[in-house]
Amino acid sequence: MSKPLLALIPLLATSALAACHTTPAAHSGYLASYDGLQAPPRSLSASVRQRRDDAASDAVAGIFLEPAVFAPGVGERFSPTERAMVLREVDRQICFEVSERFAIAPTLTPETATVRTAVVRLQPTGRAGSAASAAVGFFVPVVNLRAPMTTGGLAVETELLEASTRRQIAALSWARNAQYVGRDSPSLSRVGDALQMAEPMGDAVGDAFASKARKVNDIPDPDPCAIYGSRRNIGRTAAGIVVSGVSGLYSPEVEGAGAQLRPASDAPQAEAPR
Repeated sequence: MSKPLLALIPLLATSALAACHTTPAAHSGYLASYDGLQAPPRSLSASVRQRRDDAASDAVAGIFLEPAVFAPGVGERFSPTERAMVLREVDRQICFEVSERFAIAPTLTPETATVRTAVVRLQPTGRAGSAASAAVGFFVPVVNLRAPMTTGGLAVETELLEASTRRQIAALSWARNAQYVGRDSPSLSRVGDALQMAEPMGDAVGDAFASKARKVNDIPDPDPCAIYGSRRNIGRTAAGIVVSGVSGLYSPEVEGAGAQLRPASDAPQAEAPR
């Protein structure tokens, strides 16, 4: 191993102590209300603040998912293609998780509740740092060691609004950065880390919006999230494992993350609550 790579390992290991938690995102003003947002007992590496009216959530039958948007001023350093990839993956993961708990309506009706989502922080993945991390990973394959100040991340605010009144039933403020030491794979894509964060974000949305009284159901047939692609694409998963195993890098194109199956809403300004 070269001297630069040897020098990088202790630096990464010691910096892990300062990277065990993600800084919460500042309130963007997108949510109808921020009252009552609290951190759950265990949030691990993500910053999570949420609230839910259990009775109102249990009464929800159908949900319409508004396409995710960017909060004002967020993501301006990224290309339209990168921005669209992030929005599509956010929509995809939220649909996957919410559809296992609620019926997804294809259009908004007076009887359907609404999910509104905004990306409120988007941090780029450092390409040079990712390349160095991938090189180190060849010699230290058990965990991914990431160079400090080169990890990206994603922060999202989302809420569930009642059908008739548009009253907020549940809300979630979620943020997570890739960790310096962990399972987050380096990537040459500037949105590689953000795309990887979308899956745990979707999990958190499902947990935040549905009370414990609402069971997790089997995937509906037909799948209401089919417009975002297959939930389990064995071919892409296998290809991703091969590429990651050879290069040590996460490739969103190979994995199918943010795939252009449905146009994403790439609005520069997030809409205010209606």
